[in-house]
Amino acid sequence: MPQISKKSSALPASAIRKLAPVSEAAEAAGVKVYHLNVGAPDIKSPECALEAVKAACDRLDHISYSNSAGLMPLRKGLVEKYYKKCGIELDVSEILIDVAGSEAFALAMQVAADPGEEIIVVEPFYTNYNTYAILNDIKLVAVHTNIRNNFDIPGIEEFEKVLTPKTRAVLISNPCNPSGKLFSKEEMIQLGQFCLKHDLFLISDEVYREFCYTEEPHFSAMNLKGLEQHVILVDSVSKRYNLCGVRIGCIASHNKDVIAAALKYAQSRLCPPVLGQYATIGALDTPDSYFAEVREEYIRRRDVTIKALNEIPGVFAPTPLGAFYAVAELPIDDAGEFAKWLLTDFRYNNETVQLTPATAFYADKTIKNQVRIAYVLEVPELEKAMKCIAEALKVYPGRTN
Repeated sequence: MPQISKKSSALPASAIRKLAPVSEAAEAAGVKVYHLNVGAPDIKSPECALEAVKAACDRLDHISYSNSAGLMPLRKGLVEKYYKKCGIELDVSEILIDVAGSEAFALAMQVAADPGEEIIVVEPFYTNYNTYAILNDIKLVAVHTNIRNNFDIPGIEEFEKVLTPKTRAVLISNPCNPSGKLFSKEEMIQLGQFCLKHDLFLISDEVYREFCYTEEPHFSAMNLKGLEQHVILVDSVSKRYNLCGVRIGCIASHNKDVIAAALKYAQSRLCPPVLGQYATIGALDTPDSYFAEVREEYIRRRDVTIKALNEIPGVFAPTPLGAFYAVAELPIDDAGEFAKWLLTDFRYNNETVQLTPATAFYADKTIKNQVRIAYVLEVPELEKAMKCIAEALKVYPGRTN
């Protein structure tokens, strides 16, 4: 029998999604499963986005390819209606529409580094960064942050320690998936100066820009002075407009060589989803009130989740300042086994919870007692889910204290 490639064998299954068959089996048996594993918001998409798709379908008699860089009305719309409002000045030639944020950061990594070269990441980091690093034979080198220190970014000397002649970029998500860490303006300036000093790219994943829960506004890497040729912005409409399924994102940079190189990769997949692009064109008319309401809703959900977690004996969860995830430290031996056990063995009032083990978000695989929780359910359901976790920890056979 033919053997699959070594790279395919080495590629890890998604920690976020690999328990889906086990969860589906529990649901098929009549168990209510609270899905806290995937960042899939339940909030309604803007009506203007949905209407734009309907209007496109009504007027089109066929759906053809778009330009590989994306529909021009979308690129112009993002530049003029969205980024300018965020205080980010871009030219249409400096933005490329991608198949969601996933393709955007995959392209950014490929443009920044060759096989065998290195990219510095702050851990915990989005697990799919590692997937695309493996696919492209790029090594991720982690700078560690500590849950007990609210995931604060260490001094630049820690970045200097992991720098090698093979380092080509620093990759961050701000706000961070999974920790909810929000990088301050001062931290961004320090990272920018580090990249400038060593002539590195700064790849800034700003997918959760609207989900900031402090009075301090989000500070984009695109606003770092003197870094115009170094910064590669990665973005997506999935969370911002609750349009995860349209699969539209973008890569932006003032560096013309970056965009030209990314376009060559993009041409190989022909074009981004056309109906998704129309949905995004419509979404650009979303009123500011929509974002204000969504932000307040997530603050409520966050506060309920964090309070409930920290009331459980042996559990510690710092308060996230952005995104809609929390990382919690549990009194357990192995988060992967715990997550599976919740679905296969545990029931509370015929209900259980699906969590994501946080081990996949670390380069340091010794951290096995943390989980990522996506607080994307309405408050009453979150309260029931937290109760399930509390009851489960009372009886879990792998509890450590």
